[in-house]
Amino acid sequence: MKNVLLAITFILLTTTYSQNVQAQNVAKTLCEYVSVDDKSRLRSFLKSNKLKIRKVFDGVQCNGQNLVAFAGKNNSIKTGTLMLGKLPKAKVEGILATISSAELTAVAQKRING
Repeated sequence: MKNVLLAITFILLTTTYSQNVQAQNVAKTLCEYVSVDDKSRLRSFLKSNKLKIRKVFDGVQCNGQNLVAFAGKNNSIKTGTLMLGKLPKAKVEGILATISSAELTAVAQKRING
């Protein structure tokens, strides 16, 4: 009986740990693609992992910033524009103050105002 409980505990712990590690790898990869402004690799990565920007946006931070603010700081206009186009208008309106790039701010204003 002890062995069965031990085995179940071990399986649960390793499963939880691997999910956390995978989430960290996804966040790191997203940040890397945004920092180098590689829109095609970002799209490909999202598609191959069956992810959507609007689903992962709130959970990913790059150097303590959201993905769009990080894109603005790194002058990653292509990836920032892609993300602004995929996020809901209400979310874009909420993050507008965090965007430091004039070009991304203009894109966000256009997205909000239609």
